[in-house]
Amino acid sequence: MSVPVSQMWTVASYVIRQKLAGRKQYPLVLMLEPLFRCNLACAGCGKIQYPAHILKRQLTPEECFKAVDECGAPVVSIPGGEPLMHPEIEKIVAGLVARKKYIYLCTNALLLKEKIRLFKPTKYLTFSVHLDGEREHHDFAVCREGGYDIAVDAVREALQLGFRVTTNTTLFDGADPKSVRAFFDEMMKLGVEGMMLSPGYSYEKAPDQQHFLGRARTRRLFRAILSNRKPNWQFNLSPLFLEFLMGKRHYPCTPWGMPTYNIFGWQKPCYLLQDGYADTFDELIRETEWANYGTESGNPHCANCMVHSGYEASAVNDTFGSLSGFLATVKATFSRYPDAGALRLLDEPVTPAHPLVQIATPSASLEETRV
Repeated sequence: MSVPVSQMWTVASYVIRQKLAGRKQYPLVLMLEPLFRCNLACAGCGKIQYPAHILKRQLTPEECFKAVDECGAPVVSIPGGEPLMHPEIEKIVAGLVARKKYIYLCTNALLLKEKIRLFKPTKYLTFSVHLDGEREHHDFAVCREGGYDIAVDAVREALQLGFRVTTNTTLFDGADPKSVRAFFDEMMKLGVEGMMLSPGYSYEKAPDQQHFLGRARTRRLFRAILSNRKPNWQFNLSPLFLEFLMGKRHYPCTPWGMPTYNIFGWQKPCYLLQDGYADTFDELIRETEWANYGTESGNPHCANCMVHSGYEASAVNDTFGSLSGFLATVKATFSRYPDAGALRLLDEPVTPAHPLVQIATPSASLEETRV
């Protein structure tokens, strides 16, 4: 089992309470961004493209606690930037653990060995380590030679110290399904609790805008990767969301399911788009024109999005929305998806729509933004 029973029960009971109360728009995971600065400059991420004066800013622990209490979601994901660069990250985590929130601290792990003794192992804390595939592919994606080995070494130490560890993998156009499947084997051998997957989304500020996947290519890629899966592969995702990625299910986007709070406030409408900010979570829910977002809306920015922050909450809602949804989840949990056609896809040459190129580090130096 990829997550503790206590976490599964906490999330399930929370969702059921929301449904019994008749709430249609409720948060499942709070995306809490305490800072944007990072010690990497990945080609597919736009966070570090902010000007230096923005990268120097950060949320205080008190601001983080207020947002968490205001939102009420049972799970808090702490992305960035690189959260381990926050000088008070251990205070933020300790405060959330005291609130019995299940925390996924997202990190590239370059600082994990240095910082890990600031934290205590607990069922409430998971290090979600960003690894984009096997060594060569990961180092290319993050524009840092040796990054894979540093991260894997840190994962080993975290596991030895008794911490929960998962991986977080973003896949772009040109990803090799065979290599991704081999990466799954490596991570299971390493001993991580589970793996999270998502197709890349075209952040407006990302330096590389050519290699984000369209919907058809996303389904084809994930069908090749996730069909005929091995019994020991553990995923830290809803089974129905994985079926959605494979093209077996259709869901509308539920952007309120994973709201984002950062140095600017509550981001409208979601983690991926910036259409203004709200001062309070209640204002975010009440005043955001939700009908303007998602594939059904016709919004061109949403046309190719299949990212977990928009659609995993939709899958979870399906699981607890009806008996048929729950039974489908149980069936999907144990299915290996035998598919001869998907096996043939593994043997096809990888042909990205555009040539793969390495992206240079942005002109604003990382040292300039360090505090």
